[in-house]
Amino acid sequence: MSQLVSAVVVGADRLGNIPELLKGHNIAIRHHISGRDPSHQKKTLQLPSGTELLILLTDFLGHNVMKTFRAAAQRAGIRVLACRRSVCSMKQALNQCGYCEACPKQSAGAVQSMNCSASTANHARVKPRR
Repeated sequence: MSQLVSAVVVGADRLGNIPELLKGHNIAIRHHISGRDPSHQKKTLQLPSGTELLILLTDFLGHNVMKTFRAAAQRAGIRVLACRRSVCSMKQALNQCGYCEACPKQSAGAVQSMNCSASTANHARVKPRR
């Protein structure tokens, strides 16, 4: 079995079906932060150690909170995934970033869709943003 990617999810009070979706993509939620606390707008915020992916739920976050978490991820060299809090939006963003369901986790930063064992039809269904 492939190793799970450790993720921090920022935004929303409840995640609904998102944890199940992430588990299917070999991503484990290490920590969930609602983003409501005013201290989340601080410039010196640090993400928990061992975090490999930061997921920002954009429809539940203010600009300053997103900016703070993006800066923290950039300082730590962590990948950032931004999408709306819906299963469809999350699935599309995961596929665009190389975390398709049929792919095992590979080295950090590698695009997984190139070595994917799934058919290319799965990747072709993703529509680019305009």
